[in-house]
This record gives sequence, C-alpha cells and structure tokens, in this order.
Amino acid sequence: MSPLSLPPVPEAFQLPFHYGALHHLGIDWLVAPEPVRELLATHHPDLSAAEFDGRALVSFNYQLYFAQYAFGGGVTQEIEYNVIAFPTAEGDRIPQLTYAQYAQGWDQTKLLGIARIHVLCDNPFAISAGRALYAEPKYPGWFEVDLPSLNGPAGETWTVHGKAAGTSPDGTLERSETPLFSLRAALDDTAAALANNTPITGYGTCPDGRVLAGPMNVYQPYRWYDLSAPEHADRVHLTVHAVDHDLGRDLRSLVTDTPAAGAWTYQSPPVAAHNRPYYLPTRRPADR
Repeated sequence: MSPLSLPPVPEAFQLPFHYGALHHLGIDWLVAPEPVRELLATHHPDLSAAEFDGRALVSFNYQLYFAQYAFGGGVTQEIEYNVIAFPTAEGDRIPQLTYAQYAQGWDQTKLLGIARIHVLCDNPFAISAGRALYAEPKYPGWFEVDLPSLNGPAGETWTVHGKAAGTSPDGTLERSETPLFSLRAALDDTAAALANNTPITGYGTCPDGRVLAGPMNVYQPYRWYDLSAPEHADRVHLTVHAVDHDLGRDLRSLVTDTPAAGAWTYQSPPVAAHNRPYYLPTRRPADR
C-alpha cells in the first residue's frame, strides 16, 4: 500500500491555525442511533456513529475566538452541529466507553471525533478556510449572545441566538433577521469536572469522497458538566425557529424534546487587566 499524501494547504492559508483566545460551549445529547446513522451516511459515508450504552451522541457547540494576523486581528463566531463518529475501517480500535468516560477524555486513540453536519460562521475568511482546509460544511450565519464574562455580571449561563446570513459579491457578510435557533444553557451552581479531552478530531468528507481528519489542541482542560440527573433536565433549552432550514430540520430530527446529557465549556484566561483608577491628591490654593 502506498503512503497517503497530506492534503494541500492553499496559498492563502497557513497551518497550524493558532487561536489567540477561545470561548467555547458544547451541548451533548444521547439519542436513538438509527436516525443518526441515516444522517451520517448522507454526509460522511465512510464514518460510523459511535454508541454509548446503545445510544448515539450528537453535539451542538458555539465558539467565539480571536486570532492575531500580520495585518492585525480578527474575531469569529460559529456553531457546529456534529455527530460523534469514527472511521468505519478503524472499528476494531474503538474502546468501549460510557458517555461520561468519553466526555472526560478517556479515548486516547482520538478516533472518536466530531463528524460535522452543519457549521454556521460569521467570518467569510473563516468559512473559506474551513471549506478549503478541513472540508467543513460551512456557510454564513451570525449570532447574538449573552455569555459568562469577567467583564459582565457573575454567572455561568450561556445564551446564543443564531440567525441566517449570506455573502455579498465582494465577499462580505450580509446579515438577515431570520432567526434559526436559540440555545440557552444555565450551568450556574452546577458541579463541573476537569476534562482532558483534546485533541479533538474533526472529520470532513471532501467532494471526491476522501475523509479528512483534523485534530484541534486546546492547551488547558475543559469543564464538563454531567446533566444526566433528572434535576438538570431543564438546564438546557434548544429552540428551532426555522424548521424548514437544513440545520433546523436536522436538529429537530434528532434532539427534539431530548434532555441534554452533558455540557462542556472552555474560556481562555485573561492575559492582562486594566485596573480601577484612583484620584491623586490636589494642592489647595493656599499651599501653592
């Protein structure tokens, strides 16, 4: 067997891509496996859906990230709708894990990865990069959010509203007011476990049918929230507004009315702080 060649890196891009900061929320649902297998076969025929105690796993995650370039900086937001899957040809190497074990990084083969079904993004350059480098099914969207922040009120509630968008002939994002989905995860007062779960392997299928595997390293642990107990059933709410949109249709087909099994978050630590000012004493006229 001849050795595999590495996928080309188009001239406009450079790898690895370095994140200057990352704020990341993921929600996992354990669902019936057969509809997941059917969806995965449509998008990634050489991948198989992973199962955890007889259930398939889908994830919906939001990212806000910053990158510094030679010309300056850029901020990007995106969401991914994924199926947890593995290369079918590698099935004999997949460990038998519970969902909680997988979520905390027990799979050291890293073959259990995210097979991307939909990726919405508000940065046209990032859309082009995702398509060209990783065969991501990436298209325009934009977001209104309310996130946990050291520069905001205390709390661990994440709210993300996704809306439709397009691109103009000159390549800029054109926003629409059409709502696609709303996601709210109230993780306040919920115990979290540190999860050493990266690198995360992301799978994409090229137009010629070849499968790409692209690992992403995050250099500090994630926080994983076990939401399997009945008292956590109302912590996550996902509302699909555009039921006829491809994303909305696939969301509704798999996770309608299913309580979330877990959530995971990562927020880059601050690198500097501009502190509160103070007054200097002034001299009174008689002292001058």
